[in-house]
Amino acid sequence: MSDTTPPRRGRPRGFDRDEALAAATRLFWERGYEATSIGDLTEAMGIRPGSLYAAFGDKKALFREVVRVYGSTPTGAFLGRALAEEPTGRAAVARMLREAAANYACSSHPAGCLTISAATNVSPQDAEVQDFLCGLRTANIDAFEARLRDAGQAGELPAGADARSLAAYFAAVLQGMSQRARDGATAQELAATAELALAAWPEPVSSRKTGAAGGS
Repeated sequence: MSDTTPPRRGRPRGFDRDEALAAATRLFWERGYEATSIGDLTEAMGIRPGSLYAAFGDKKALFREVVRVYGSTPTGAFLGRALAEEPTGRAAVARMLREAAANYACSSHPAGCLTISAATNVSPQDAEVQDFLCGLRTANIDAFEARLRDAGQAGELPAGADARSLAAYFAAVLQGMSQRARDGATAQELAATAELALAAWPEPVSSRKTGAAGGS
């Protein structure tokens, strides 16, 4: 006897995936990974737990997708764009810091940077989430360093300038600005911090001499 049972059809998703991801992003961004439960997520996303697992996998997989999508948005991608689009290293750093001041305090989304603040404290079983974000932040420092090395070769920095230390410094400023934004700092305060940090850019000796001669 042949099997005449009709083939099972997959159930169509009863939700908009992009809208669900946007809701999850906001929740992770506001509360952090550890403090966001599956119940919180399903309520915000308007779906049942089974639909979440079927569409996104587990909570960690959903978070990774959130971070990936966040990294492609204007808010999440401004660092890379500045490094790629500005003609000089100093201009790239200036743009990064100034756009961070505006982005981190923008009222249209949670304060700060998701990849900086979403997993600052997690339990041991979720340490891989913290390591995942740490890896992204370290990759940013690597990108800063590469851009600063190019700047040094172009004569924008003094001979022997430590590109790695300078990259780590600007990364620390960005992370501090993100935390200050979460503490309620205004865009104006963060912009002032950005300008102070930019003043730490080490000018090459030839530029200092030219400036001194022009001012005498």
